[in-house]
Amino acid sequence: MTILTHTPSTPAVATDQPTVLTVEDIQKLLPHRYPFLLVDRIVEYVPGERAVGIKNVTFNEPHFQGHFPGRAIMPGVLIVEAMAQVGGVVLMQLPSVQGKLSLFAGIDKVRFRRPVVPGDQLVMTVELLCVKQRRFGKMQARAEVAGQLAAEGELMFSLVD
Repeated sequence: MTILTHTPSTPAVATDQPTVLTVEDIQKLLPHRYPFLLVDRIVEYVPGERAVGIKNVTFNEPHFQGHFPGRAIMPGVLIVEAMAQVGGVVLMQLPSVQGKLSLFAGIDKVRFRRPVVPGDQLVMTVELLCVKQRRFGKMQARAEVAGQLAAEGELMFSLVD
């Protein structure tokens, strides 16, 4: 399988090594910015198919001030959003999606298996399942910490101009 490798200073070239997208590369693909950009880097990427993203969870993040004082736990909705952003990286590379915005259309079968706390590294794997009529689609997402499943589910999206 050929995977495209890209760095900010060089064009994409075919190699057998996984792609690494930096936070700067991710910001070129997604409209999210601090504090809502929840992906630090992409460590594996197969264009139009799947991506693996990393979120380093730190105590300095604003949501930990209130969730929960004395026992910081990353909110489940932010874990789902982080998985969706990794999916957005996969999606935004498709030629038919250029110039469009991806919005949540549904969330199915999401389960939270373990808490995510400061110091954890969230590893999110998202696979594009389908895109219908260039307007809707579905992804399968998983988030793990140290090899343990933290969350999983199906994420549906809608594409708008």
